[in-house]
Amino acid sequence: MTQKRTAHIISHTHWDREWYLPYEKHHVLLVKLMDTLLHTLDTDPNFKSFYLDGQTIILEDYLQVRPENRERLERYIKEGRIPIGPWYILQDAFLTSSEANIRNLQIGHQDASRYGTIAKVGYFPDTFGNIGQAPQILKQAGIDNAVFGRGVKPTGFNNTVADSDYESSFSELIWEGPDGSRVLGVLFANWYCNGMEVPTEEAVAKEYWERKLAEAEKYAATGQLLFMNGCDHQPIQQDLSEALDTARRLFPDTDFVHSNFKDYLASVNESLTRELSVVKGELRSQRTDGWSTLVNTASARVYLKQMNQLGQAMLEKVAEPLASLAYSLGHEYPHHLFTYAWKTLMQNHPHDSICGCSVDEVHREMVTRFDKSRHIAEAIIDESKTAIADAVDTSVFEQFGRDALPFVVYNTTGWKRSGVIEVELDVARIYFRDGLTLNEMNQKMYGIDVTGRTLVDRNGSAVAHSVVDMGLHFGYDLPNDKFRQPYMSRRIRLSFEAEQIAALGLASFAWVLDAKTAVQPQASLVAGTHALENEWLRVDLAEDGSFQLTDKRTGQVYCDLGVYENTGDIGNEYMYKQPTGEQALTTKGVPASIRLKEDNAYHAVFEIVHEWAVPASADEYFEVEKREAVYFPERKSQRTEQTVPLTIRTEIGLSRDGQGVEWKSFFNNQAKDHRVRVLFPTDLAANVHHADSIFEIAQRDNEPAAEWINPSNAQHQQAFVDVSGEQAGMTVANLGLNEYEVLRDGRNTIAVTLLRAVAELGDWGVFPTPEAQCLGEQSFSLLILPHSGDGVESGAYASAYQFQVPWTVAQTGVHEGKLASAGSLFNWEGSSLAFSSLKVNETSGDFLLRWYNMKPAASELKLLAGEAAPTLGQAYRSDVLEQQGDGLASAGESRYQVPVGACEILTIGVKRS
Repeated sequence: MTQKRTAHIISHTHWDREWYLPYEKHHVLLVKLMDTLLHTLDTDPNFKSFYLDGQTIILEDYLQVRPENRERLERYIKEGRIPIGPWYILQDAFLTSSEANIRNLQIGHQDASRYGTIAKVGYFPDTFGNIGQAPQILKQAGIDNAVFGRGVKPTGFNNTVADSDYESSFSELIWEGPDGSRVLGVLFANWYCNGMEVPTEEAVAKEYWERKLAEAEKYAATGQLLFMNGCDHQPIQQDLSEALDTARRLFPDTDFVHSNFKDYLASVNESLTRELSVVKGELRSQRTDGWSTLVNTASARVYLKQMNQLGQAMLEKVAEPLASLAYSLGHEYPHHLFTYAWKTLMQNHPHDSICGCSVDEVHREMVTRFDKSRHIAEAIIDESKTAIADAVDTSVFEQFGRDALPFVVYNTTGWKRSGVIEVELDVARIYFRDGLTLNEMNQKMYGIDVTGRTLVDRNGSAVAHSVVDMGLHFGYDLPNDKFRQPYMSRRIRLSFEAEQIAALGLASFAWVLDAKTAVQPQASLVAGTHALENEWLRVDLAEDGSFQLTDKRTGQVYCDLGVYENTGDIGNEYMYKQPTGEQALTTKGVPASIRLKEDNAYHAVFEIVHEWAVPASADEYFEVEKREAVYFPERKSQRTEQTVPLTIRTEIGLSRDGQGVEWKSFFNNQAKDHRVRVLFPTDLAANVHHADSIFEIAQRDNEPAAEWINPSNAQHQQAFVDVSGEQAGMTVANLGLNEYEVLRDGRNTIAVTLLRAVAELGDWGVFPTPEAQCLGEQSFSLLILPHSGDGVESGAYASAYQFQVPWTVAQTGVHEGKLASAGSLFNWEGSSLAFSSLKVNETSGDFLLRWYNMKPAASELKLLAGEAAPTLGQAYRSDVLEQQGDGLASAGESRYQVPVGACEILTIGVKRS
């Protein structure tokens, strides 16, 4: 090189908050590390800076134990010697929702800003692959770079980096998102430990730096060479200043700088003279052998993924919209509770946590965190839905008498919605304060007549429903101004199909006496001995429990759906490995018992039971291979001949207005070292498929790259996966089942992983994880949505997104109110747009709404006031950090039209009117 090279040494530690040790043991090590860091900064003025792994939670964790060191810590952060942010935690982006990724960035910025500085570094040191929309998200947050370790180069056992080709000529590259956003990408081509433990003794240092400089120059596009001085949980190198003095004496042609990312990135940008490769979209290590992509963490400990899906949905898709609607009525928006709930949830989102690839103690604690976060969300939901219901005008039900029992149904998704709803209603209550004995209270409640009533909508029209008398129920109120108020009630459970509830809206119903109209008789959805049918779909069950699905709109017939597959798994929490030569077991041809479980005017369900048996575990040789830490692709063990029962109960359902087939599965897992999947052959001609990812419908090849030799080509999904041909398509939506594979079987079969039971952590050592075998009761939910071949235009993708979100219902009284008995807060239109979130900004008090364009073509958003908000306040463009941008020109009274770019993530702020 003609220019003098510069060696940028960046001190850091990659802090896995929990992993091969439980959280608190890592916590103790963190306290020691931070104590040492502060001491080093106190005593060595030449120790310029230390990067705190891009995550502000480290500050919380340290100050929880060392609050007396806050001022020292703040001083060094403000001086720039401890750069912090931009994230709250280092998440696994593929396994956390779009909004969770944004909340992570928002809260990281909020926490860092309290110290007066934010490190604008797109830091993904060990994320297990990188999402395609990361460049756009970073750019919207004012970050023009991405520093990452995985996704474009082989990384194997114990993070060994293979020396082979990858998508970029250099460790520096241009990373482009699907919308065209570009950032400077810096790949840790020699991993994020290539400058650790720098020697001080000259002879050792000479050999060290000759090797390290050559390795860095092999991939660097400029003379600005990056050396990461640290690694996983790496202690501070306290003699680094001495070591760098030694290096400067030995290599006078090299400028050794104790650097930071801000200076290093600026130096790279100033020095670039070569054209860099442009890498587009997702970084998923597709040009590797496929053995060490870590994609199968998407199916490790599936129960965690299911809890995470529910927790995210309850916060972002239910609690935030309901709290926003309550806020529009004058109620406080509980920012403090949301921040606490999100932080608690995100403490489960680091890659070694949500990926399910830690020791058992870690994941036990995660279950508690999931519960805690969800309980906060439920508390916010309960308060919000009650406040809104109290403001809804239910006086339309006065015509049925004061004993009418109104309730409000909330659709907190971004599209109109129909679906089967269950609601529990108290027909009558007696409070303990009324002075009756418990026996008198109970007898009064038993005397309540719960017959002769009808469900009506707000127009007084009767609605088909079923009712279950639940008898006595103990409950209590918690008033804001007095002691708890316990009561006994007579409770019933109603089930019915709600139709076309407004997006981000509500509708009122009531269970009443003396209904003015009767329920119109409708034909059963049961169309034969083992068949279901509505206006659009027909389901025919086979004797082996599989089913044939006919899409009456397109004429497409899908066969052999719902077959279960079972294989051995001698891999680990990170990666799946089927025993060599093993043939998969399936339920194809295995007789099943079938019975009709539910049959009413609006919903029907068949129950299918397979009395199956599978091998109990891997064989005895597997124990030897685990103890010897044999790399999983090289393992030779097989499955034992001993079997255990695997009784699978499946429910196949169809609603009258349903556009998809409901599929649920239940079994008690007693087998070890195996994988269970369910198969949906599409028989559609397609070379690519689509999967829901982070603010993106990612297009992926059915055939992997030529370098791929792993027999499995499993991939990540969020809400759904889709295979489409020219005239027909099939979308399979899931709840917390993040792994799928489009099989290369000539049928383009969608295989969804239900369970992967493994025995060890894997990676760099021997860490048994017996609880990763996931023994015990399991349950799973899917929705199969056939369509015309375009998942966007057909509405299949919208239905798949709605499947993620539970309905919310609140009982109320007969009263007048400022809200109409049906309506919404906002109305919007946009043919290829997916709605993502509605919340309130803490600083401005404005409503923030977010969409993303599902297609790589321009679109338009029309935003209008809803019935619950007669006027729409001034609107403006915002970004992922909710900063106020340019105001939008009105397209009429309470109406805005906003152009939306291809694959754009669009955030709109609306002033409270």
